[in-house]
Amino acid sequence: MNLRDLKYLVALAEHRHFGRAADACFVSQPTLSTQLKKLEETLGVTLIERNRRRVILTPVGESIVTQADTVLQNVDQLLRLADEHRDPLGGDFRLGLIPTLAPYLLPLVLAPVRRALPKLRMQITEGQTASITRMLQAGALDAVVLALPLPEEDLVQTPIFDEPFHFAASVRHPKASQAAISEAELDREQVLLLEDGHCLRDQALAICKSRNAVENTDFRATSLETLRQMVAADVGVTLMPELAITDAVADVRYIPFSGSNPPHRTIGVCWRSSATRTPLLKELTEVLTEAVASRDR
Repeated sequence: MNLRDLKYLVALAEHRHFGRAADACFVSQPTLSTQLKKLEETLGVTLIERNRRRVILTPVGESIVTQADTVLQNVDQLLRLADEHRDPLGGDFRLGLIPTLAPYLLPLVLAPVRRALPKLRMQITEGQTASITRMLQAGALDAVVLALPLPEEDLVQTPIFDEPFHFAASVRHPKASQAAISEAELDREQVLLLEDGHCLRDQALAICKSRNAVENTDFRATSLETLRQMVAADVGVTLMPELAITDAVADVRYIPFSGSNPPHRTIGVCWRSSATRTPLLKELTEVLTEAVASRDR
């Protein structure tokens, strides 16, 4: 028995198909099938019910997959610890970002990160706050960049910048010619929001409720780009994070909010309190902070 065979078994459990599992492991299907048969012979148990229609794991197979996954995670952690010791500012690094931030922040920060940390191999995962936070706590991610604060107490949460919201409206909207807008002017506006699960939805909804704005419940978007198109069609208005502002859609106006403390969200980096790569995490946070701060210089 070796780690390679355990990887084959876990891949088969994930894909429930010999061909797709083989593709995921970069081997031929006969090779994967042969090695899994040898694994069964080594263990002395049947792991897989084989038929032409689908792959079914036996009860003992399901149990062994769970244990195999744990073994592979532990081995990966062992290799990562050794890698980190050899080069504290290099090696693999898994970063999660929320989808309302990733497409707009990454172009600003990837080049500065490469210059400051040339030996770091960044692996990016995009997901909603709940998803990437679970991955962080489970050890599947090393850090996440998202809107603060989080309710979890076992995470280090470091703010890197405040991102203002802008009032986004069609050029045909009555307020489209204004240079600025007050929060009070949100009163009774039909506001388009993202679907449930996006933290930006919760933040925007809280602002709207405090100012008597009305959510347009006939439509909920899956992305900021969809919101942008709906605003351009004059279906309603929305609150657009500053980094997402673009001239790509000509029929949308972005109007800043007036006042000393306009609506905004705080973006930060989070990692586990028990993380072993604190010097790297602090260095990365500094690079991200500087990259965002210098974008308009």
